[in-house]
Amino acid sequence: MSAPLCPCCCHSKGCYFHSKGNIKILVAASGFKESLEPQAAANAIEAGILRADPTAIATKAPLVDGGEGFVEALVSATDGTLQKLTVMGPVRQPVSSHYGFLGGYRRKTAVIEMAAAAGLRLVPPELRDPTSTTTFGVGETIAAALEAGAEEILIGCGDSGTCDAGVGMAQALGVRFSDIHGNDLPLAAGGASLNDLAIIDRTERHHLLRQVPIHVACNWHNVLCGPEGVARVFGPQKGTTASDVDHLVRAMDIFASACSFELGVDVGQAPGSGASGGLGAGLMLIGAQLHQRYDIIMPLLDIDPLLDDCHLVFTAEGSIDFQTPRGKIPAEVAMRAKARGLPVVALAGTIGQGANVNYEVGIDAFASILQRPVTLETAIAEAERLLVESAESAMRMIMIGRSLRLGSEINLIVE
Repeated sequence: MSAPLCPCCCHSKGCYFHSKGNIKILVAASGFKESLEPQAAANAIEAGILRADPTAIATKAPLVDGGEGFVEALVSATDGTLQKLTVMGPVRQPVSSHYGFLGGYRRKTAVIEMAAAAGLRLVPPELRDPTSTTTFGVGETIAAALEAGAEEILIGCGDSGTCDAGVGMAQALGVRFSDIHGNDLPLAAGGASLNDLAIIDRTERHHLLRQVPIHVACNWHNVLCGPEGVARVFGPQKGTTASDVDHLVRAMDIFASACSFELGVDVGQAPGSGASGGLGAGLMLIGAQLHQRYDIIMPLLDIDPLLDDCHLVFTAEGSIDFQTPRGKIPAEVAMRAKARGLPVVALAGTIGQGANVNYEVGIDAFASILQRPVTLETAIAEAERLLVESAESAMRMIMIGRSLRLGSEINLIVE
């Protein structure tokens, strides 16, 4: 849907600069990894906006991309129910986890986020080694949902602390992985164990997997293998050394070969196969269907009507860089906002390499919330305050722009 543009400011008619009365602002924020959940980030931005302009009307739409907060956001949006359970965490210790059932659906639909069982947040900094972390707990969660009567399952991929190609998840559901001699690979051993993989046997996988469709919301741009493969691109973010990366690249290639033979498709380059440390590929192995995440998520969160009734959009995420247009929330929000001619401001914990590319997808301005060089620990601890102050500063800048424009128009009328 394309809105007519204001001939003066090139935004939609009824835009911020020409609106009368209270300014309507949509706060469509993602979370800040290991720091602020989406709801907390949206609350902080709203607080900053109202500090600058107490008359503003801010509507909050906390957004999720499949990572942390995915289950709670969708359960809340559909008036569903949350289920608690304990599973094996990414470093093979028990962790408290959860999944949910969506409300208002004809079929009993379970929603799962892999981060609740194998997220980076669950890996202590001194143990961050994706050659050994596991997705076994994700498989346990899927099994729990199946046995609780799920007729359909929706899985969100994001914020992972693993790179095991989903083998741990599949092992928890009965899939066998063995070496050339027929010896089973160790359970939940992590990505490094895949260097010995030769045979995949799915005959004893959980019987309900054949009856219950599984849909996966993932980043379509993430692939398992090749120059843009998951181990190369995301391994260093999870703690890999240069030699670890080479080890994991080989492991992913071996897994892709065995998995492609089993499924009859090129798993290594399948869109989404690299999501969450290759969990996307492992989910393909158990029969799941991968989807571009916003094709699934946005209809459930339904932000389009909110975009139709605002003058200005604030969005946020932990980092803005060259990867943001590749399936990240700020870019998705900006593209939808630009279809309506709405200006978009993005706030981020850090501004990374190649961030200027985001101007091309509809983000009009972006800024880091950091006011001075600080340690990561300090930035995480003070994220809420920093986000409030950054939103206030951005809003005051916008208000100055508005007053200048309106002043110029008054002068033109007088002249």
